[in-house]
Amino acid sequence: MGFIIWLIVGGIIGWIASMIMKTDAQQGALMNIVVGIVGAFLGGWLGGMFLGSRGTINSGDFSLPGLLMSLLGAVVLLAIVNMFRRGRAR
Repeated sequence: MGFIIWLIVGGIIGWIASMIMKTDAQQGALMNIVVGIVGAFLGGWLGGMFLGSRGTINSGDFSLPGLLMSLLGAVVLLAIVNMFRRGRAR
């Protein structure tokens, strides 16, 4: 059951990040899930390195700070992908 919740929350985070970065029309549901989950890993890594925070959806932290850190990681991931696709971040 935890795996299904992880996929759903990852998909929602990926969808919100794609709307923030204006890439929603280019991605489907599967890519939103991937962006949300990989972004959560990235957010956890960046948060641990810069803020001392370890909580993301990947560590089972479904609190507001954990969700925001996962969202921040997903937005950073999409910015990096946009730089490689278009040569610049939006």
